[in-house]
Amino acid sequence: MNVAEKTSKGLSRVYEVTVPAADLDKRLSAKIEEIRPQVRLKGFRPGKVPAAHIRKMFGTSIMGDILQELVPQTTQELLEERKLRPANQPNVDVKSDAEEVLKEGKDFTFEVSLEVMPDFETIDAKTLKIEKPVAPVADEQVEEALGELAQQTRSYESRKKGAKAQEGDKLVIDFVGKIDGEAFQGGSAEDAELVLGSGQFIPGFEDQLVGAKAGDEVEVKVTFPEDYQAKQLAGKEAVFETTVKDVQAPAETRIDDDLAKNFGLSDLGALKEALKGRFETEHKQASRLKVKRQILDQLDEAHKEIDLPSGMVEQEFAQIWAQVEEAKKKGELEPEDQDKSDDELKTEYRAIAERRVRLGLVLAEMGRVARVEVSQEELARAVNQEASRFPGQERQVVDYFQKNPQALQSLRAPIYEEKVIDYILELADVTEKQVDRETLFEEEDEEAAEKKAAKKSSKKAAAKKAPAKKKAEASGDEPAKKPAKKSAAKKEEDEAPAKSEAKKPAKKAPAKKASAKKD
Repeated sequence: MNVAEKTSKGLSRVYEVTVPAADLDKRLSAKIEEIRPQVRLKGFRPGKVPAAHIRKMFGTSIMGDILQELVPQTTQELLEERKLRPANQPNVDVKSDAEEVLKEGKDFTFEVSLEVMPDFETIDAKTLKIEKPVAPVADEQVEEALGELAQQTRSYESRKKGAKAQEGDKLVIDFVGKIDGEAFQGGSAEDAELVLGSGQFIPGFEDQLVGAKAGDEVEVKVTFPEDYQAKQLAGKEAVFETTVKDVQAPAETRIDDDLAKNFGLSDLGALKEALKGRFETEHKQASRLKVKRQILDQLDEAHKEIDLPSGMVEQEFAQIWAQVEEAKKKGELEPEDQDKSDDELKTEYRAIAERRVRLGLVLAEMGRVARVEVSQEELARAVNQEASRFPGQERQVVDYFQKNPQALQSLRAPIYEEKVIDYILELADVTEKQVDRETLFEEEDEEAAEKKAAKKSSKKAAAKKAPAKKKAEASGDEPAKKPAKKSAAKKEEDEAPAKSEAKKPAKKAPAKKASAKKD
């Protein structure tokens, strides 16, 4: 093949690839000879159809198949010969037609357009100075948690006959909900347990039962919230015909060995150790997060001059902006964003997109140089961990990741990222600073910290690019956890799907398979 570089601007490259007609004719003849023994045509003995006749009858179709195979093959050869590292999937534009190539003996020509990864040297990890916050677990923290556990496991005892229900009491009730006098689906229950003041039921329901006695029949009148999850009930007025069957007062719960045994532990000391261990893990995770943000900020500051592949930035920005627009539709835009114009928001979120892409490139390069790899065992553990989130659907989840490379990449990326961070921490100058728990968990919101870093970065440099982490999410028909059914009297609880956050390391993109025909 003959390759001519047509365009080289920044990171953009356009190559014209020409495969001579003589080469194509040889490929066609070889292909005909390969299939000739299997060709069956009326009037010819099996396997004895002349090559010229096959060429005449099926030449165009065979040539189309050849070109279909030739395009990705030669594109890959081009990448390897020129030592190109694509930043995105190469775009192939076929200029020739299979019939013209066959009948008129023309050369086959197509163009390959792509952006290449920028060449740059990363900062020496040894020059990074990191302050690691550490917070010991205080005895008061453990005691507070014990109090909460005691509250959660407290028992209740029936009050004396005729006693009125108070805030904090538990009622055992039957109820039937009606709208315009008609009972509605999901609005009834028997022997339902309700702790007054817990906020378990929709607003106004519990308040009207304070002062009720066992045996009372109460008409509880409420209005469903406008954003109630059951759309047919949203904003509707309802009456719940409620029978109070029992009024129970909270019994005193002791913080002792018996409390520990309720949680399957031997004694109170073991329970305290378990709580302390849980808090130590939480503190380590929070400390790791703050250390990681320091690393990302310093890496961003040190690599502002990197040329960013525009395609990667546009793709990242498109994903972010789609989330912003979805939040706007649902009225869930962040308070600080609500009064901003679209242009202002786009400027801010494009800075975040650029930050993510930049840091993705930097971490990928540092990992490449350090030969960081994600093993199959690590990837298998990640798949199994993800599958465990969907009880009863584990097999479907595993199959989903096995059949979707992009989804599997979304699990690989955060593992790769954390291993690169570990590598950096081994070399960086890290000092510990003792802080309290509140300080350790300040500014834990990922997006807020990211936007803050992006704004600070964009003000500092004319490089106008701001960094952070690259989010990778599985796409396609991912199995979803089926939500449990709730009584219509209960308040809606929104469950946000978990997201996998990571930068995608640089990888070689395979050549795009192209049709041999022009559009």
